[in-house]
This record gives sequence, C-alpha cells and structure tokens, in this order.
Amino acid sequence: MNRQKEIDKVFKKNGFTYFHPLSQFARLVEETGELARILNHLYGDKPKKDSEKKQNLQEEMGDVLFTLLCLANSTGIDLDKGFEKSIKKLLSRDKTRYKN
Repeated sequence: MNRQKEIDKVFKKNGFTYFHPLSQFARLVEETGELARILNHLYGDKPKKDSEKKQNLQEEMGDVLFTLLCLANSTGIDLDKGFEKSIKKLLSRDKTRYKN
C-alpha cells in the first residue's frame, strides 16, 4: 500500500478528519520552515543555539511528507500521478539540467 492510502486508512479507522486545505498548507509551510532551520544548522552558516533541542533531519522530512500527503488526500489529488508527471518533465524538459 502506498503511503498516501496508508494515511487515509489510518484517518478513517480512527475517525480523524483532515484540516481545511488552507490550514494544511499553512502547516506545510511551518514544517518546511522547521526543515529549513535544521538544514541551515547542519549545512549552512547559522549555528544552532545551545538552548535549542537536538533536531532530527529524518523526522523533519517525514513531517513535511506527511503533511503534503494529508493535503493531497483532502483535495483528492493522486500524488503518484503527479510524481509520474514530474519524472516525465525531468526526462524531457529538464533532461540536461542535472548533468555535470
């Protein structure tokens, strides 16, 4: 089972409802900000404050993915199809973009 369907199954089984799409988008932006912060601490020029708790890059990426999957479910978007279209663009329009 793909992750998108897995999340929907968990929501239905537990009687959860998805937030309104705009609220989910705001949450996605928040989660992306947290991901940006940890990336900046790990790879950028901004050191982490001593008072900040240890952050987990894998967990932050998981939060972004989870939120995006919830947004897709609540709006009826099949992300597998969207991903396939993105790969087609990569192999046609952007085929020379990522070469050294």
